Amino acid sequence: MMDRFDIRIDGWWRPLLVPFGGTPDRSYVEFTDDGRLRARFGWLFDHSFALDAISGVGAQLVPFWWGVGWRTDLRGRIALLGSHEDCVEIRFREPQRVNMIVPLRCSRLVVSLSRPDEFLAAMATRGKFMDDAPQPD
Repeated sequence: MMDRFDIRIDGWWRPLLVPFGGTPDRSYVEFTDDGRLRARFGWLFDHSFALDAISGVGAQLVPFWWGVGWRTDLRGRIALLGSHEDCVEIRFREPQRVNMIVPLRCSRLVVSLSRPDEFLAAMATRGKFMDDAPQPD
């Protein structure tokens, strides 16, 4: 059984995301039957991570200057944003190699979700406990 959580895409951002496949049916985070967490955001990002590689999760405040879409700070943080609200951060024990047009290292993945509280609860049932409070960065 897979639990799927849609990436939140606010209406005014859709025209910017659709050309790159950032549509509701191609934008989600899901738990797979083989014990992995898959994150997909259009055609530019589709990667799965072993749950054992995740060190923690928590709510994340996202400032407007992060923008929307497929973002990276080139220092290990990747963001998949269709909104600046309802974001969560997934932290990894070791940097993960992902492809986002070019290969990148990902130590933190930030995702805007339609149901962030349900996602965090699902992670907690899998032993990945959330932080107490969102941390602006």
